[in-house]
Amino acid sequence: MTDVSDFLERMDWWGFLGLLVSAAAALLCITFHELSHGFVAFRLGDPTAKNAGRLTLNPIRHIDPLGLVMMLVAKVGWAKPVPVDMRWFKHPKRDMAVTALAGPVSNFLLALAALGLSSVIYHVSDLGNAALVCLCFLSNVAVLSMGLGIFNLIPISPLDGSKVLFAFLPDRIYLAILRYEKYVMILVVILTMAGVFQGPLSRLILWGLQGLCDLVGYPIQAVFLTQDISSLIRLLH
Repeated sequence: MTDVSDFLERMDWWGFLGLLVSAAAALLCITFHELSHGFVAFRLGDPTAKNAGRLTLNPIRHIDPLGLVMMLVAKVGWAKPVPVDMRWFKHPKRDMAVTALAGPVSNFLLALAALGLSSVIYHVSDLGNAALVCLCFLSNVAVLSMGLGIFNLIPISPLDGSKVLFAFLPDRIYLAILRYEKYVMILVVILTMAGVFQGPLSRLILWGLQGLCDLVGYPIQAVFLTQDISSLIRLLH
């Protein structure tokens, strides 16, 4: 019992809370992203995602374990793709491009909403511990959502950007590329883990966040200051 008590006393509870907050933010971002894909596909006539139970806010239905870990570690990642059957679309390539864009666009809107709410809390709250935890969650949502949206716009199959690019290619080339998606995804995972995308994506995420912060009147410095709740609490106390 003494060992357990000592462990609990030495436990960095604020750091643990920060990890939970980051994980919750990541789950929200990927759920919103994949739900948007499925919803737009359904509205365009494809019931595949609905029949597969993917039109849900339950994050367990959308998690890709490796993609979630990459979001927490590298701030960019992915979820389990929503199934889409182009044969249901009236205009297959165009509607697939619209469905693909729905994910990143939803993430940019989610980041905007998170920063807008952060701005309200920042300007009207006394910034006690509860407010700081809220700001930590919202900052993580903004950063991770922006990263998820930008990363998925890379025009490499099977990321969303490739579906938009391929809409302009001849059908023969488009279908040939789709056949090799899973092999390209392995390459994307390796390049992401190697940090190949980290520098350019970090700059794009910063520019995107800066633009949204300017729009809602929230200092971008506050986004990164409140992203790590444990460090912030130690600083203030």
